[in-house]
Amino acid sequence: MTNPPHDDHRHSHSELSETELRVRALETVLIEKGYVDPAALDLLIETYETKVGPRNGAHVVARAWVDPAYRARLLADATPAIAELGYAGRQGEQIVAVANTPGVHNMIVCTLCSCYPWPVLGLPPVWYKSAPYRAKAVKDPRGVLADFGFELPKGTKIRVWDSTSEIRYFVLPMRPKGTEGWSEERLAEIVTRDSMIGTGLPKVPHEAA
Repeated sequence: MTNPPHDDHRHSHSELSETELRVRALETVLIEKGYVDPAALDLLIETYETKVGPRNGAHVVARAWVDPAYRARLLADATPAIAELGYAGRQGEQIVAVANTPGVHNMIVCTLCSCYPWPVLGLPPVWYKSAPYRAKAVKDPRGVLADFGFELPKGTKIRVWDSTSEIRYFVLPMRPKGTEGWSEERLAEIVTRDSMIGTGLPKVPHEAA
């Protein structure tokens, strides 16, 4: 079989997992039988990689960091506030933003499946959909954060929000110190996907540099 036209964007066979190999084989069959248009498939992949993804959420976070009025609207009713920046659509019909503070750290999970705010975070990572993460996030959130390589002060409370098909959550991380005077565009560059899930933190200024 020949590889799909977008194959040059993927890893070599030796680097792919068994599941990824099966997906590629299925794509190839669907394309060869004419059920899938390769150009349309490439466009869909490009859309989620470049237009619908964490960079959208980073824009939302950066705007909230520099604009107190926008932050207030975001926390009061996230869906229309996010739509102000042009981000809306499937899996984003009802988004709730929760803000981290020095005393409270928020983390999101979907214990039943993989509900996720696509318009601001793109497609969910594999680990987000895994049973171990879904179970451990509720039972041992500090252990999950340790798995991701960081710890919070013992006095910081962790709130775990369980996304559903009706409501999806989005974490507004705290703005790192040392970013005073930064432009909105520069701030967006330090916002990470994991910081908007709650399993990570924004990059600190020296990491951005």
